Amino acid sequence: MLSATSIFSFPLYRNTMNLLSEDKFRYQFGNESKVPKPQGRRKTYLCYQLKHPDGSTLDQGCVKNKKKDHAEIRFIKKISSLDLDQTQSYKITCYITWSPCLSCAEALVAFIKDCPHLSLLIFASRLFCHWLRKCNMALLHLWTSNILLLVMGEPEFADCWEHFVDNQGKHFEPWEKLTQISEKSKRRLLRILGSTEQLCPQNDLVDIIRNLNLDAHDPHSGSS
Repeated sequence: MLSATSIFSFPLYRNTMNLLSEDKFRYQFGNESKVPKPQGRRKTYLCYQLKHPDGSTLDQGCVKNKKKDHAEIRFIKKISSLDLDQTQSYKITCYITWSPCLSCAEALVAFIKDCPHLSLLIFASRLFCHWLRKCNMALLHLWTSNILLLVMGEPEFADCWEHFVDNQGKHFEPWEKLTQISEKSKRRLLRILGSTEQLCPQNDLVDIIRNLNLDAHDPHSGSS
């Protein structure tokens, strides 16, 4: 098992074999509700970037569902395998195609509870089965456990494109209605999170999300 010291001795290096193809990124991360082959979106893709307190990138990668493990479980196993120094604080930003189901949300909450040296911010392209109460409970469970889940907007799609796609040096080109669909999903998330007084009033949620989007989250800050 690698220690934090041994990991730092190696520079971060991007292997194009592990990057998503342009077509796969646009199909899997596209936020449209309907696509020609819906069965292809049954898998969840999760791209993550782990940063050291000084802002440098320590590790990044992309995982997807495999056999019985959901992408979130594989992500937890991957981060756990790094044997990070628990006296340091690390920030993890994830881009995920579907928001976590209830069981994965519970696993993420348990993971972060056991790892107070980690902070986790998740951006989802689409909200998984948002019409089901148990899926809404998953979102609420994350927020009440200090795991912030937000909806991807153009800056997050562009950052995902830059770091996790074999883009051949091309700039990200938004697809039609990306922003409109993203804003609709953000309003839906607000309604879900504001549906319980135990979290916080909806007006406060609007302020929290606005501050996160404009201040706390800058996809390009500290990039290495």
